[in-house]
Amino acid sequence: MAEIIQPQMGLNFEQVWAALMENRQQMKETDRQMKETDRQMKETDRQMKETDRQIKAAQQETDRQIKELQKSMGYLNNRFGELAEHLVIPNIVQKFNALRYQFDDIAKERKFYNPETGRVAAEFDILLENDAYSIGVEVKTKPSEKDVMEHIKRLEFLRSHKDKRGDHREILGAIAGAIMPEAVRQAALGAGLYVIEQSGDTVRIEEPRQIRSW
Repeated sequence: MAEIIQPQMGLNFEQVWAALMENRQQMKETDRQMKETDRQMKETDRQMKETDRQIKAAQQETDRQIKELQKSMGYLNNRFGELAEHLVIPNIVQKFNALRYQFDDIAKERKFYNPETGRVAAEFDILLENDAYSIGVEVKTKPSEKDVMEHIKRLEFLRSHKDKRGDHREILGAIAGAIMPEAVRQAALGAGLYVIEQSGDTVRIEEPRQIRSW
């Protein structure tokens, strides 16, 4: 006997309407969630831009403070340098003369030029001279080993400069500092340079074991 297939009953109007309303509600909720997500993304983007602005502003302020500090340090270094020179200059002739030199000429910030370029090739903070010797002095608040090496190059240039003019006076060198690190002292003395240090309201000169002349 053949099986009888019962026709399926279709959805009635109320069921279809309920399904449509549910789907509509879900679409509204999805749309609301998308708008909320978009709002949150915009807020996050705004916060990131604000954070970036604050970071840039803070960096600019830091850069400004660093520049101000560098400017102030440069000014202080110049003032300390001037102070060191004022301490050295009034006493240096007397101190060197006590070491047998008898200088009769002292020059401050003596410049020597390269004849080919017309530019300053060497500058000595203090240059002491007599008929037999020239002593070039480099004055620093706190000299470094690099300052010692650079000063030796100045002395070498001075030797060449004087040779070209038939000036055969011996050239000696000295490093002066308000603060003299021990490593710098040893480097200068080892290079045959005099070491000049602040001592109270005057200076003292330490003579190397073997004085180097150029």
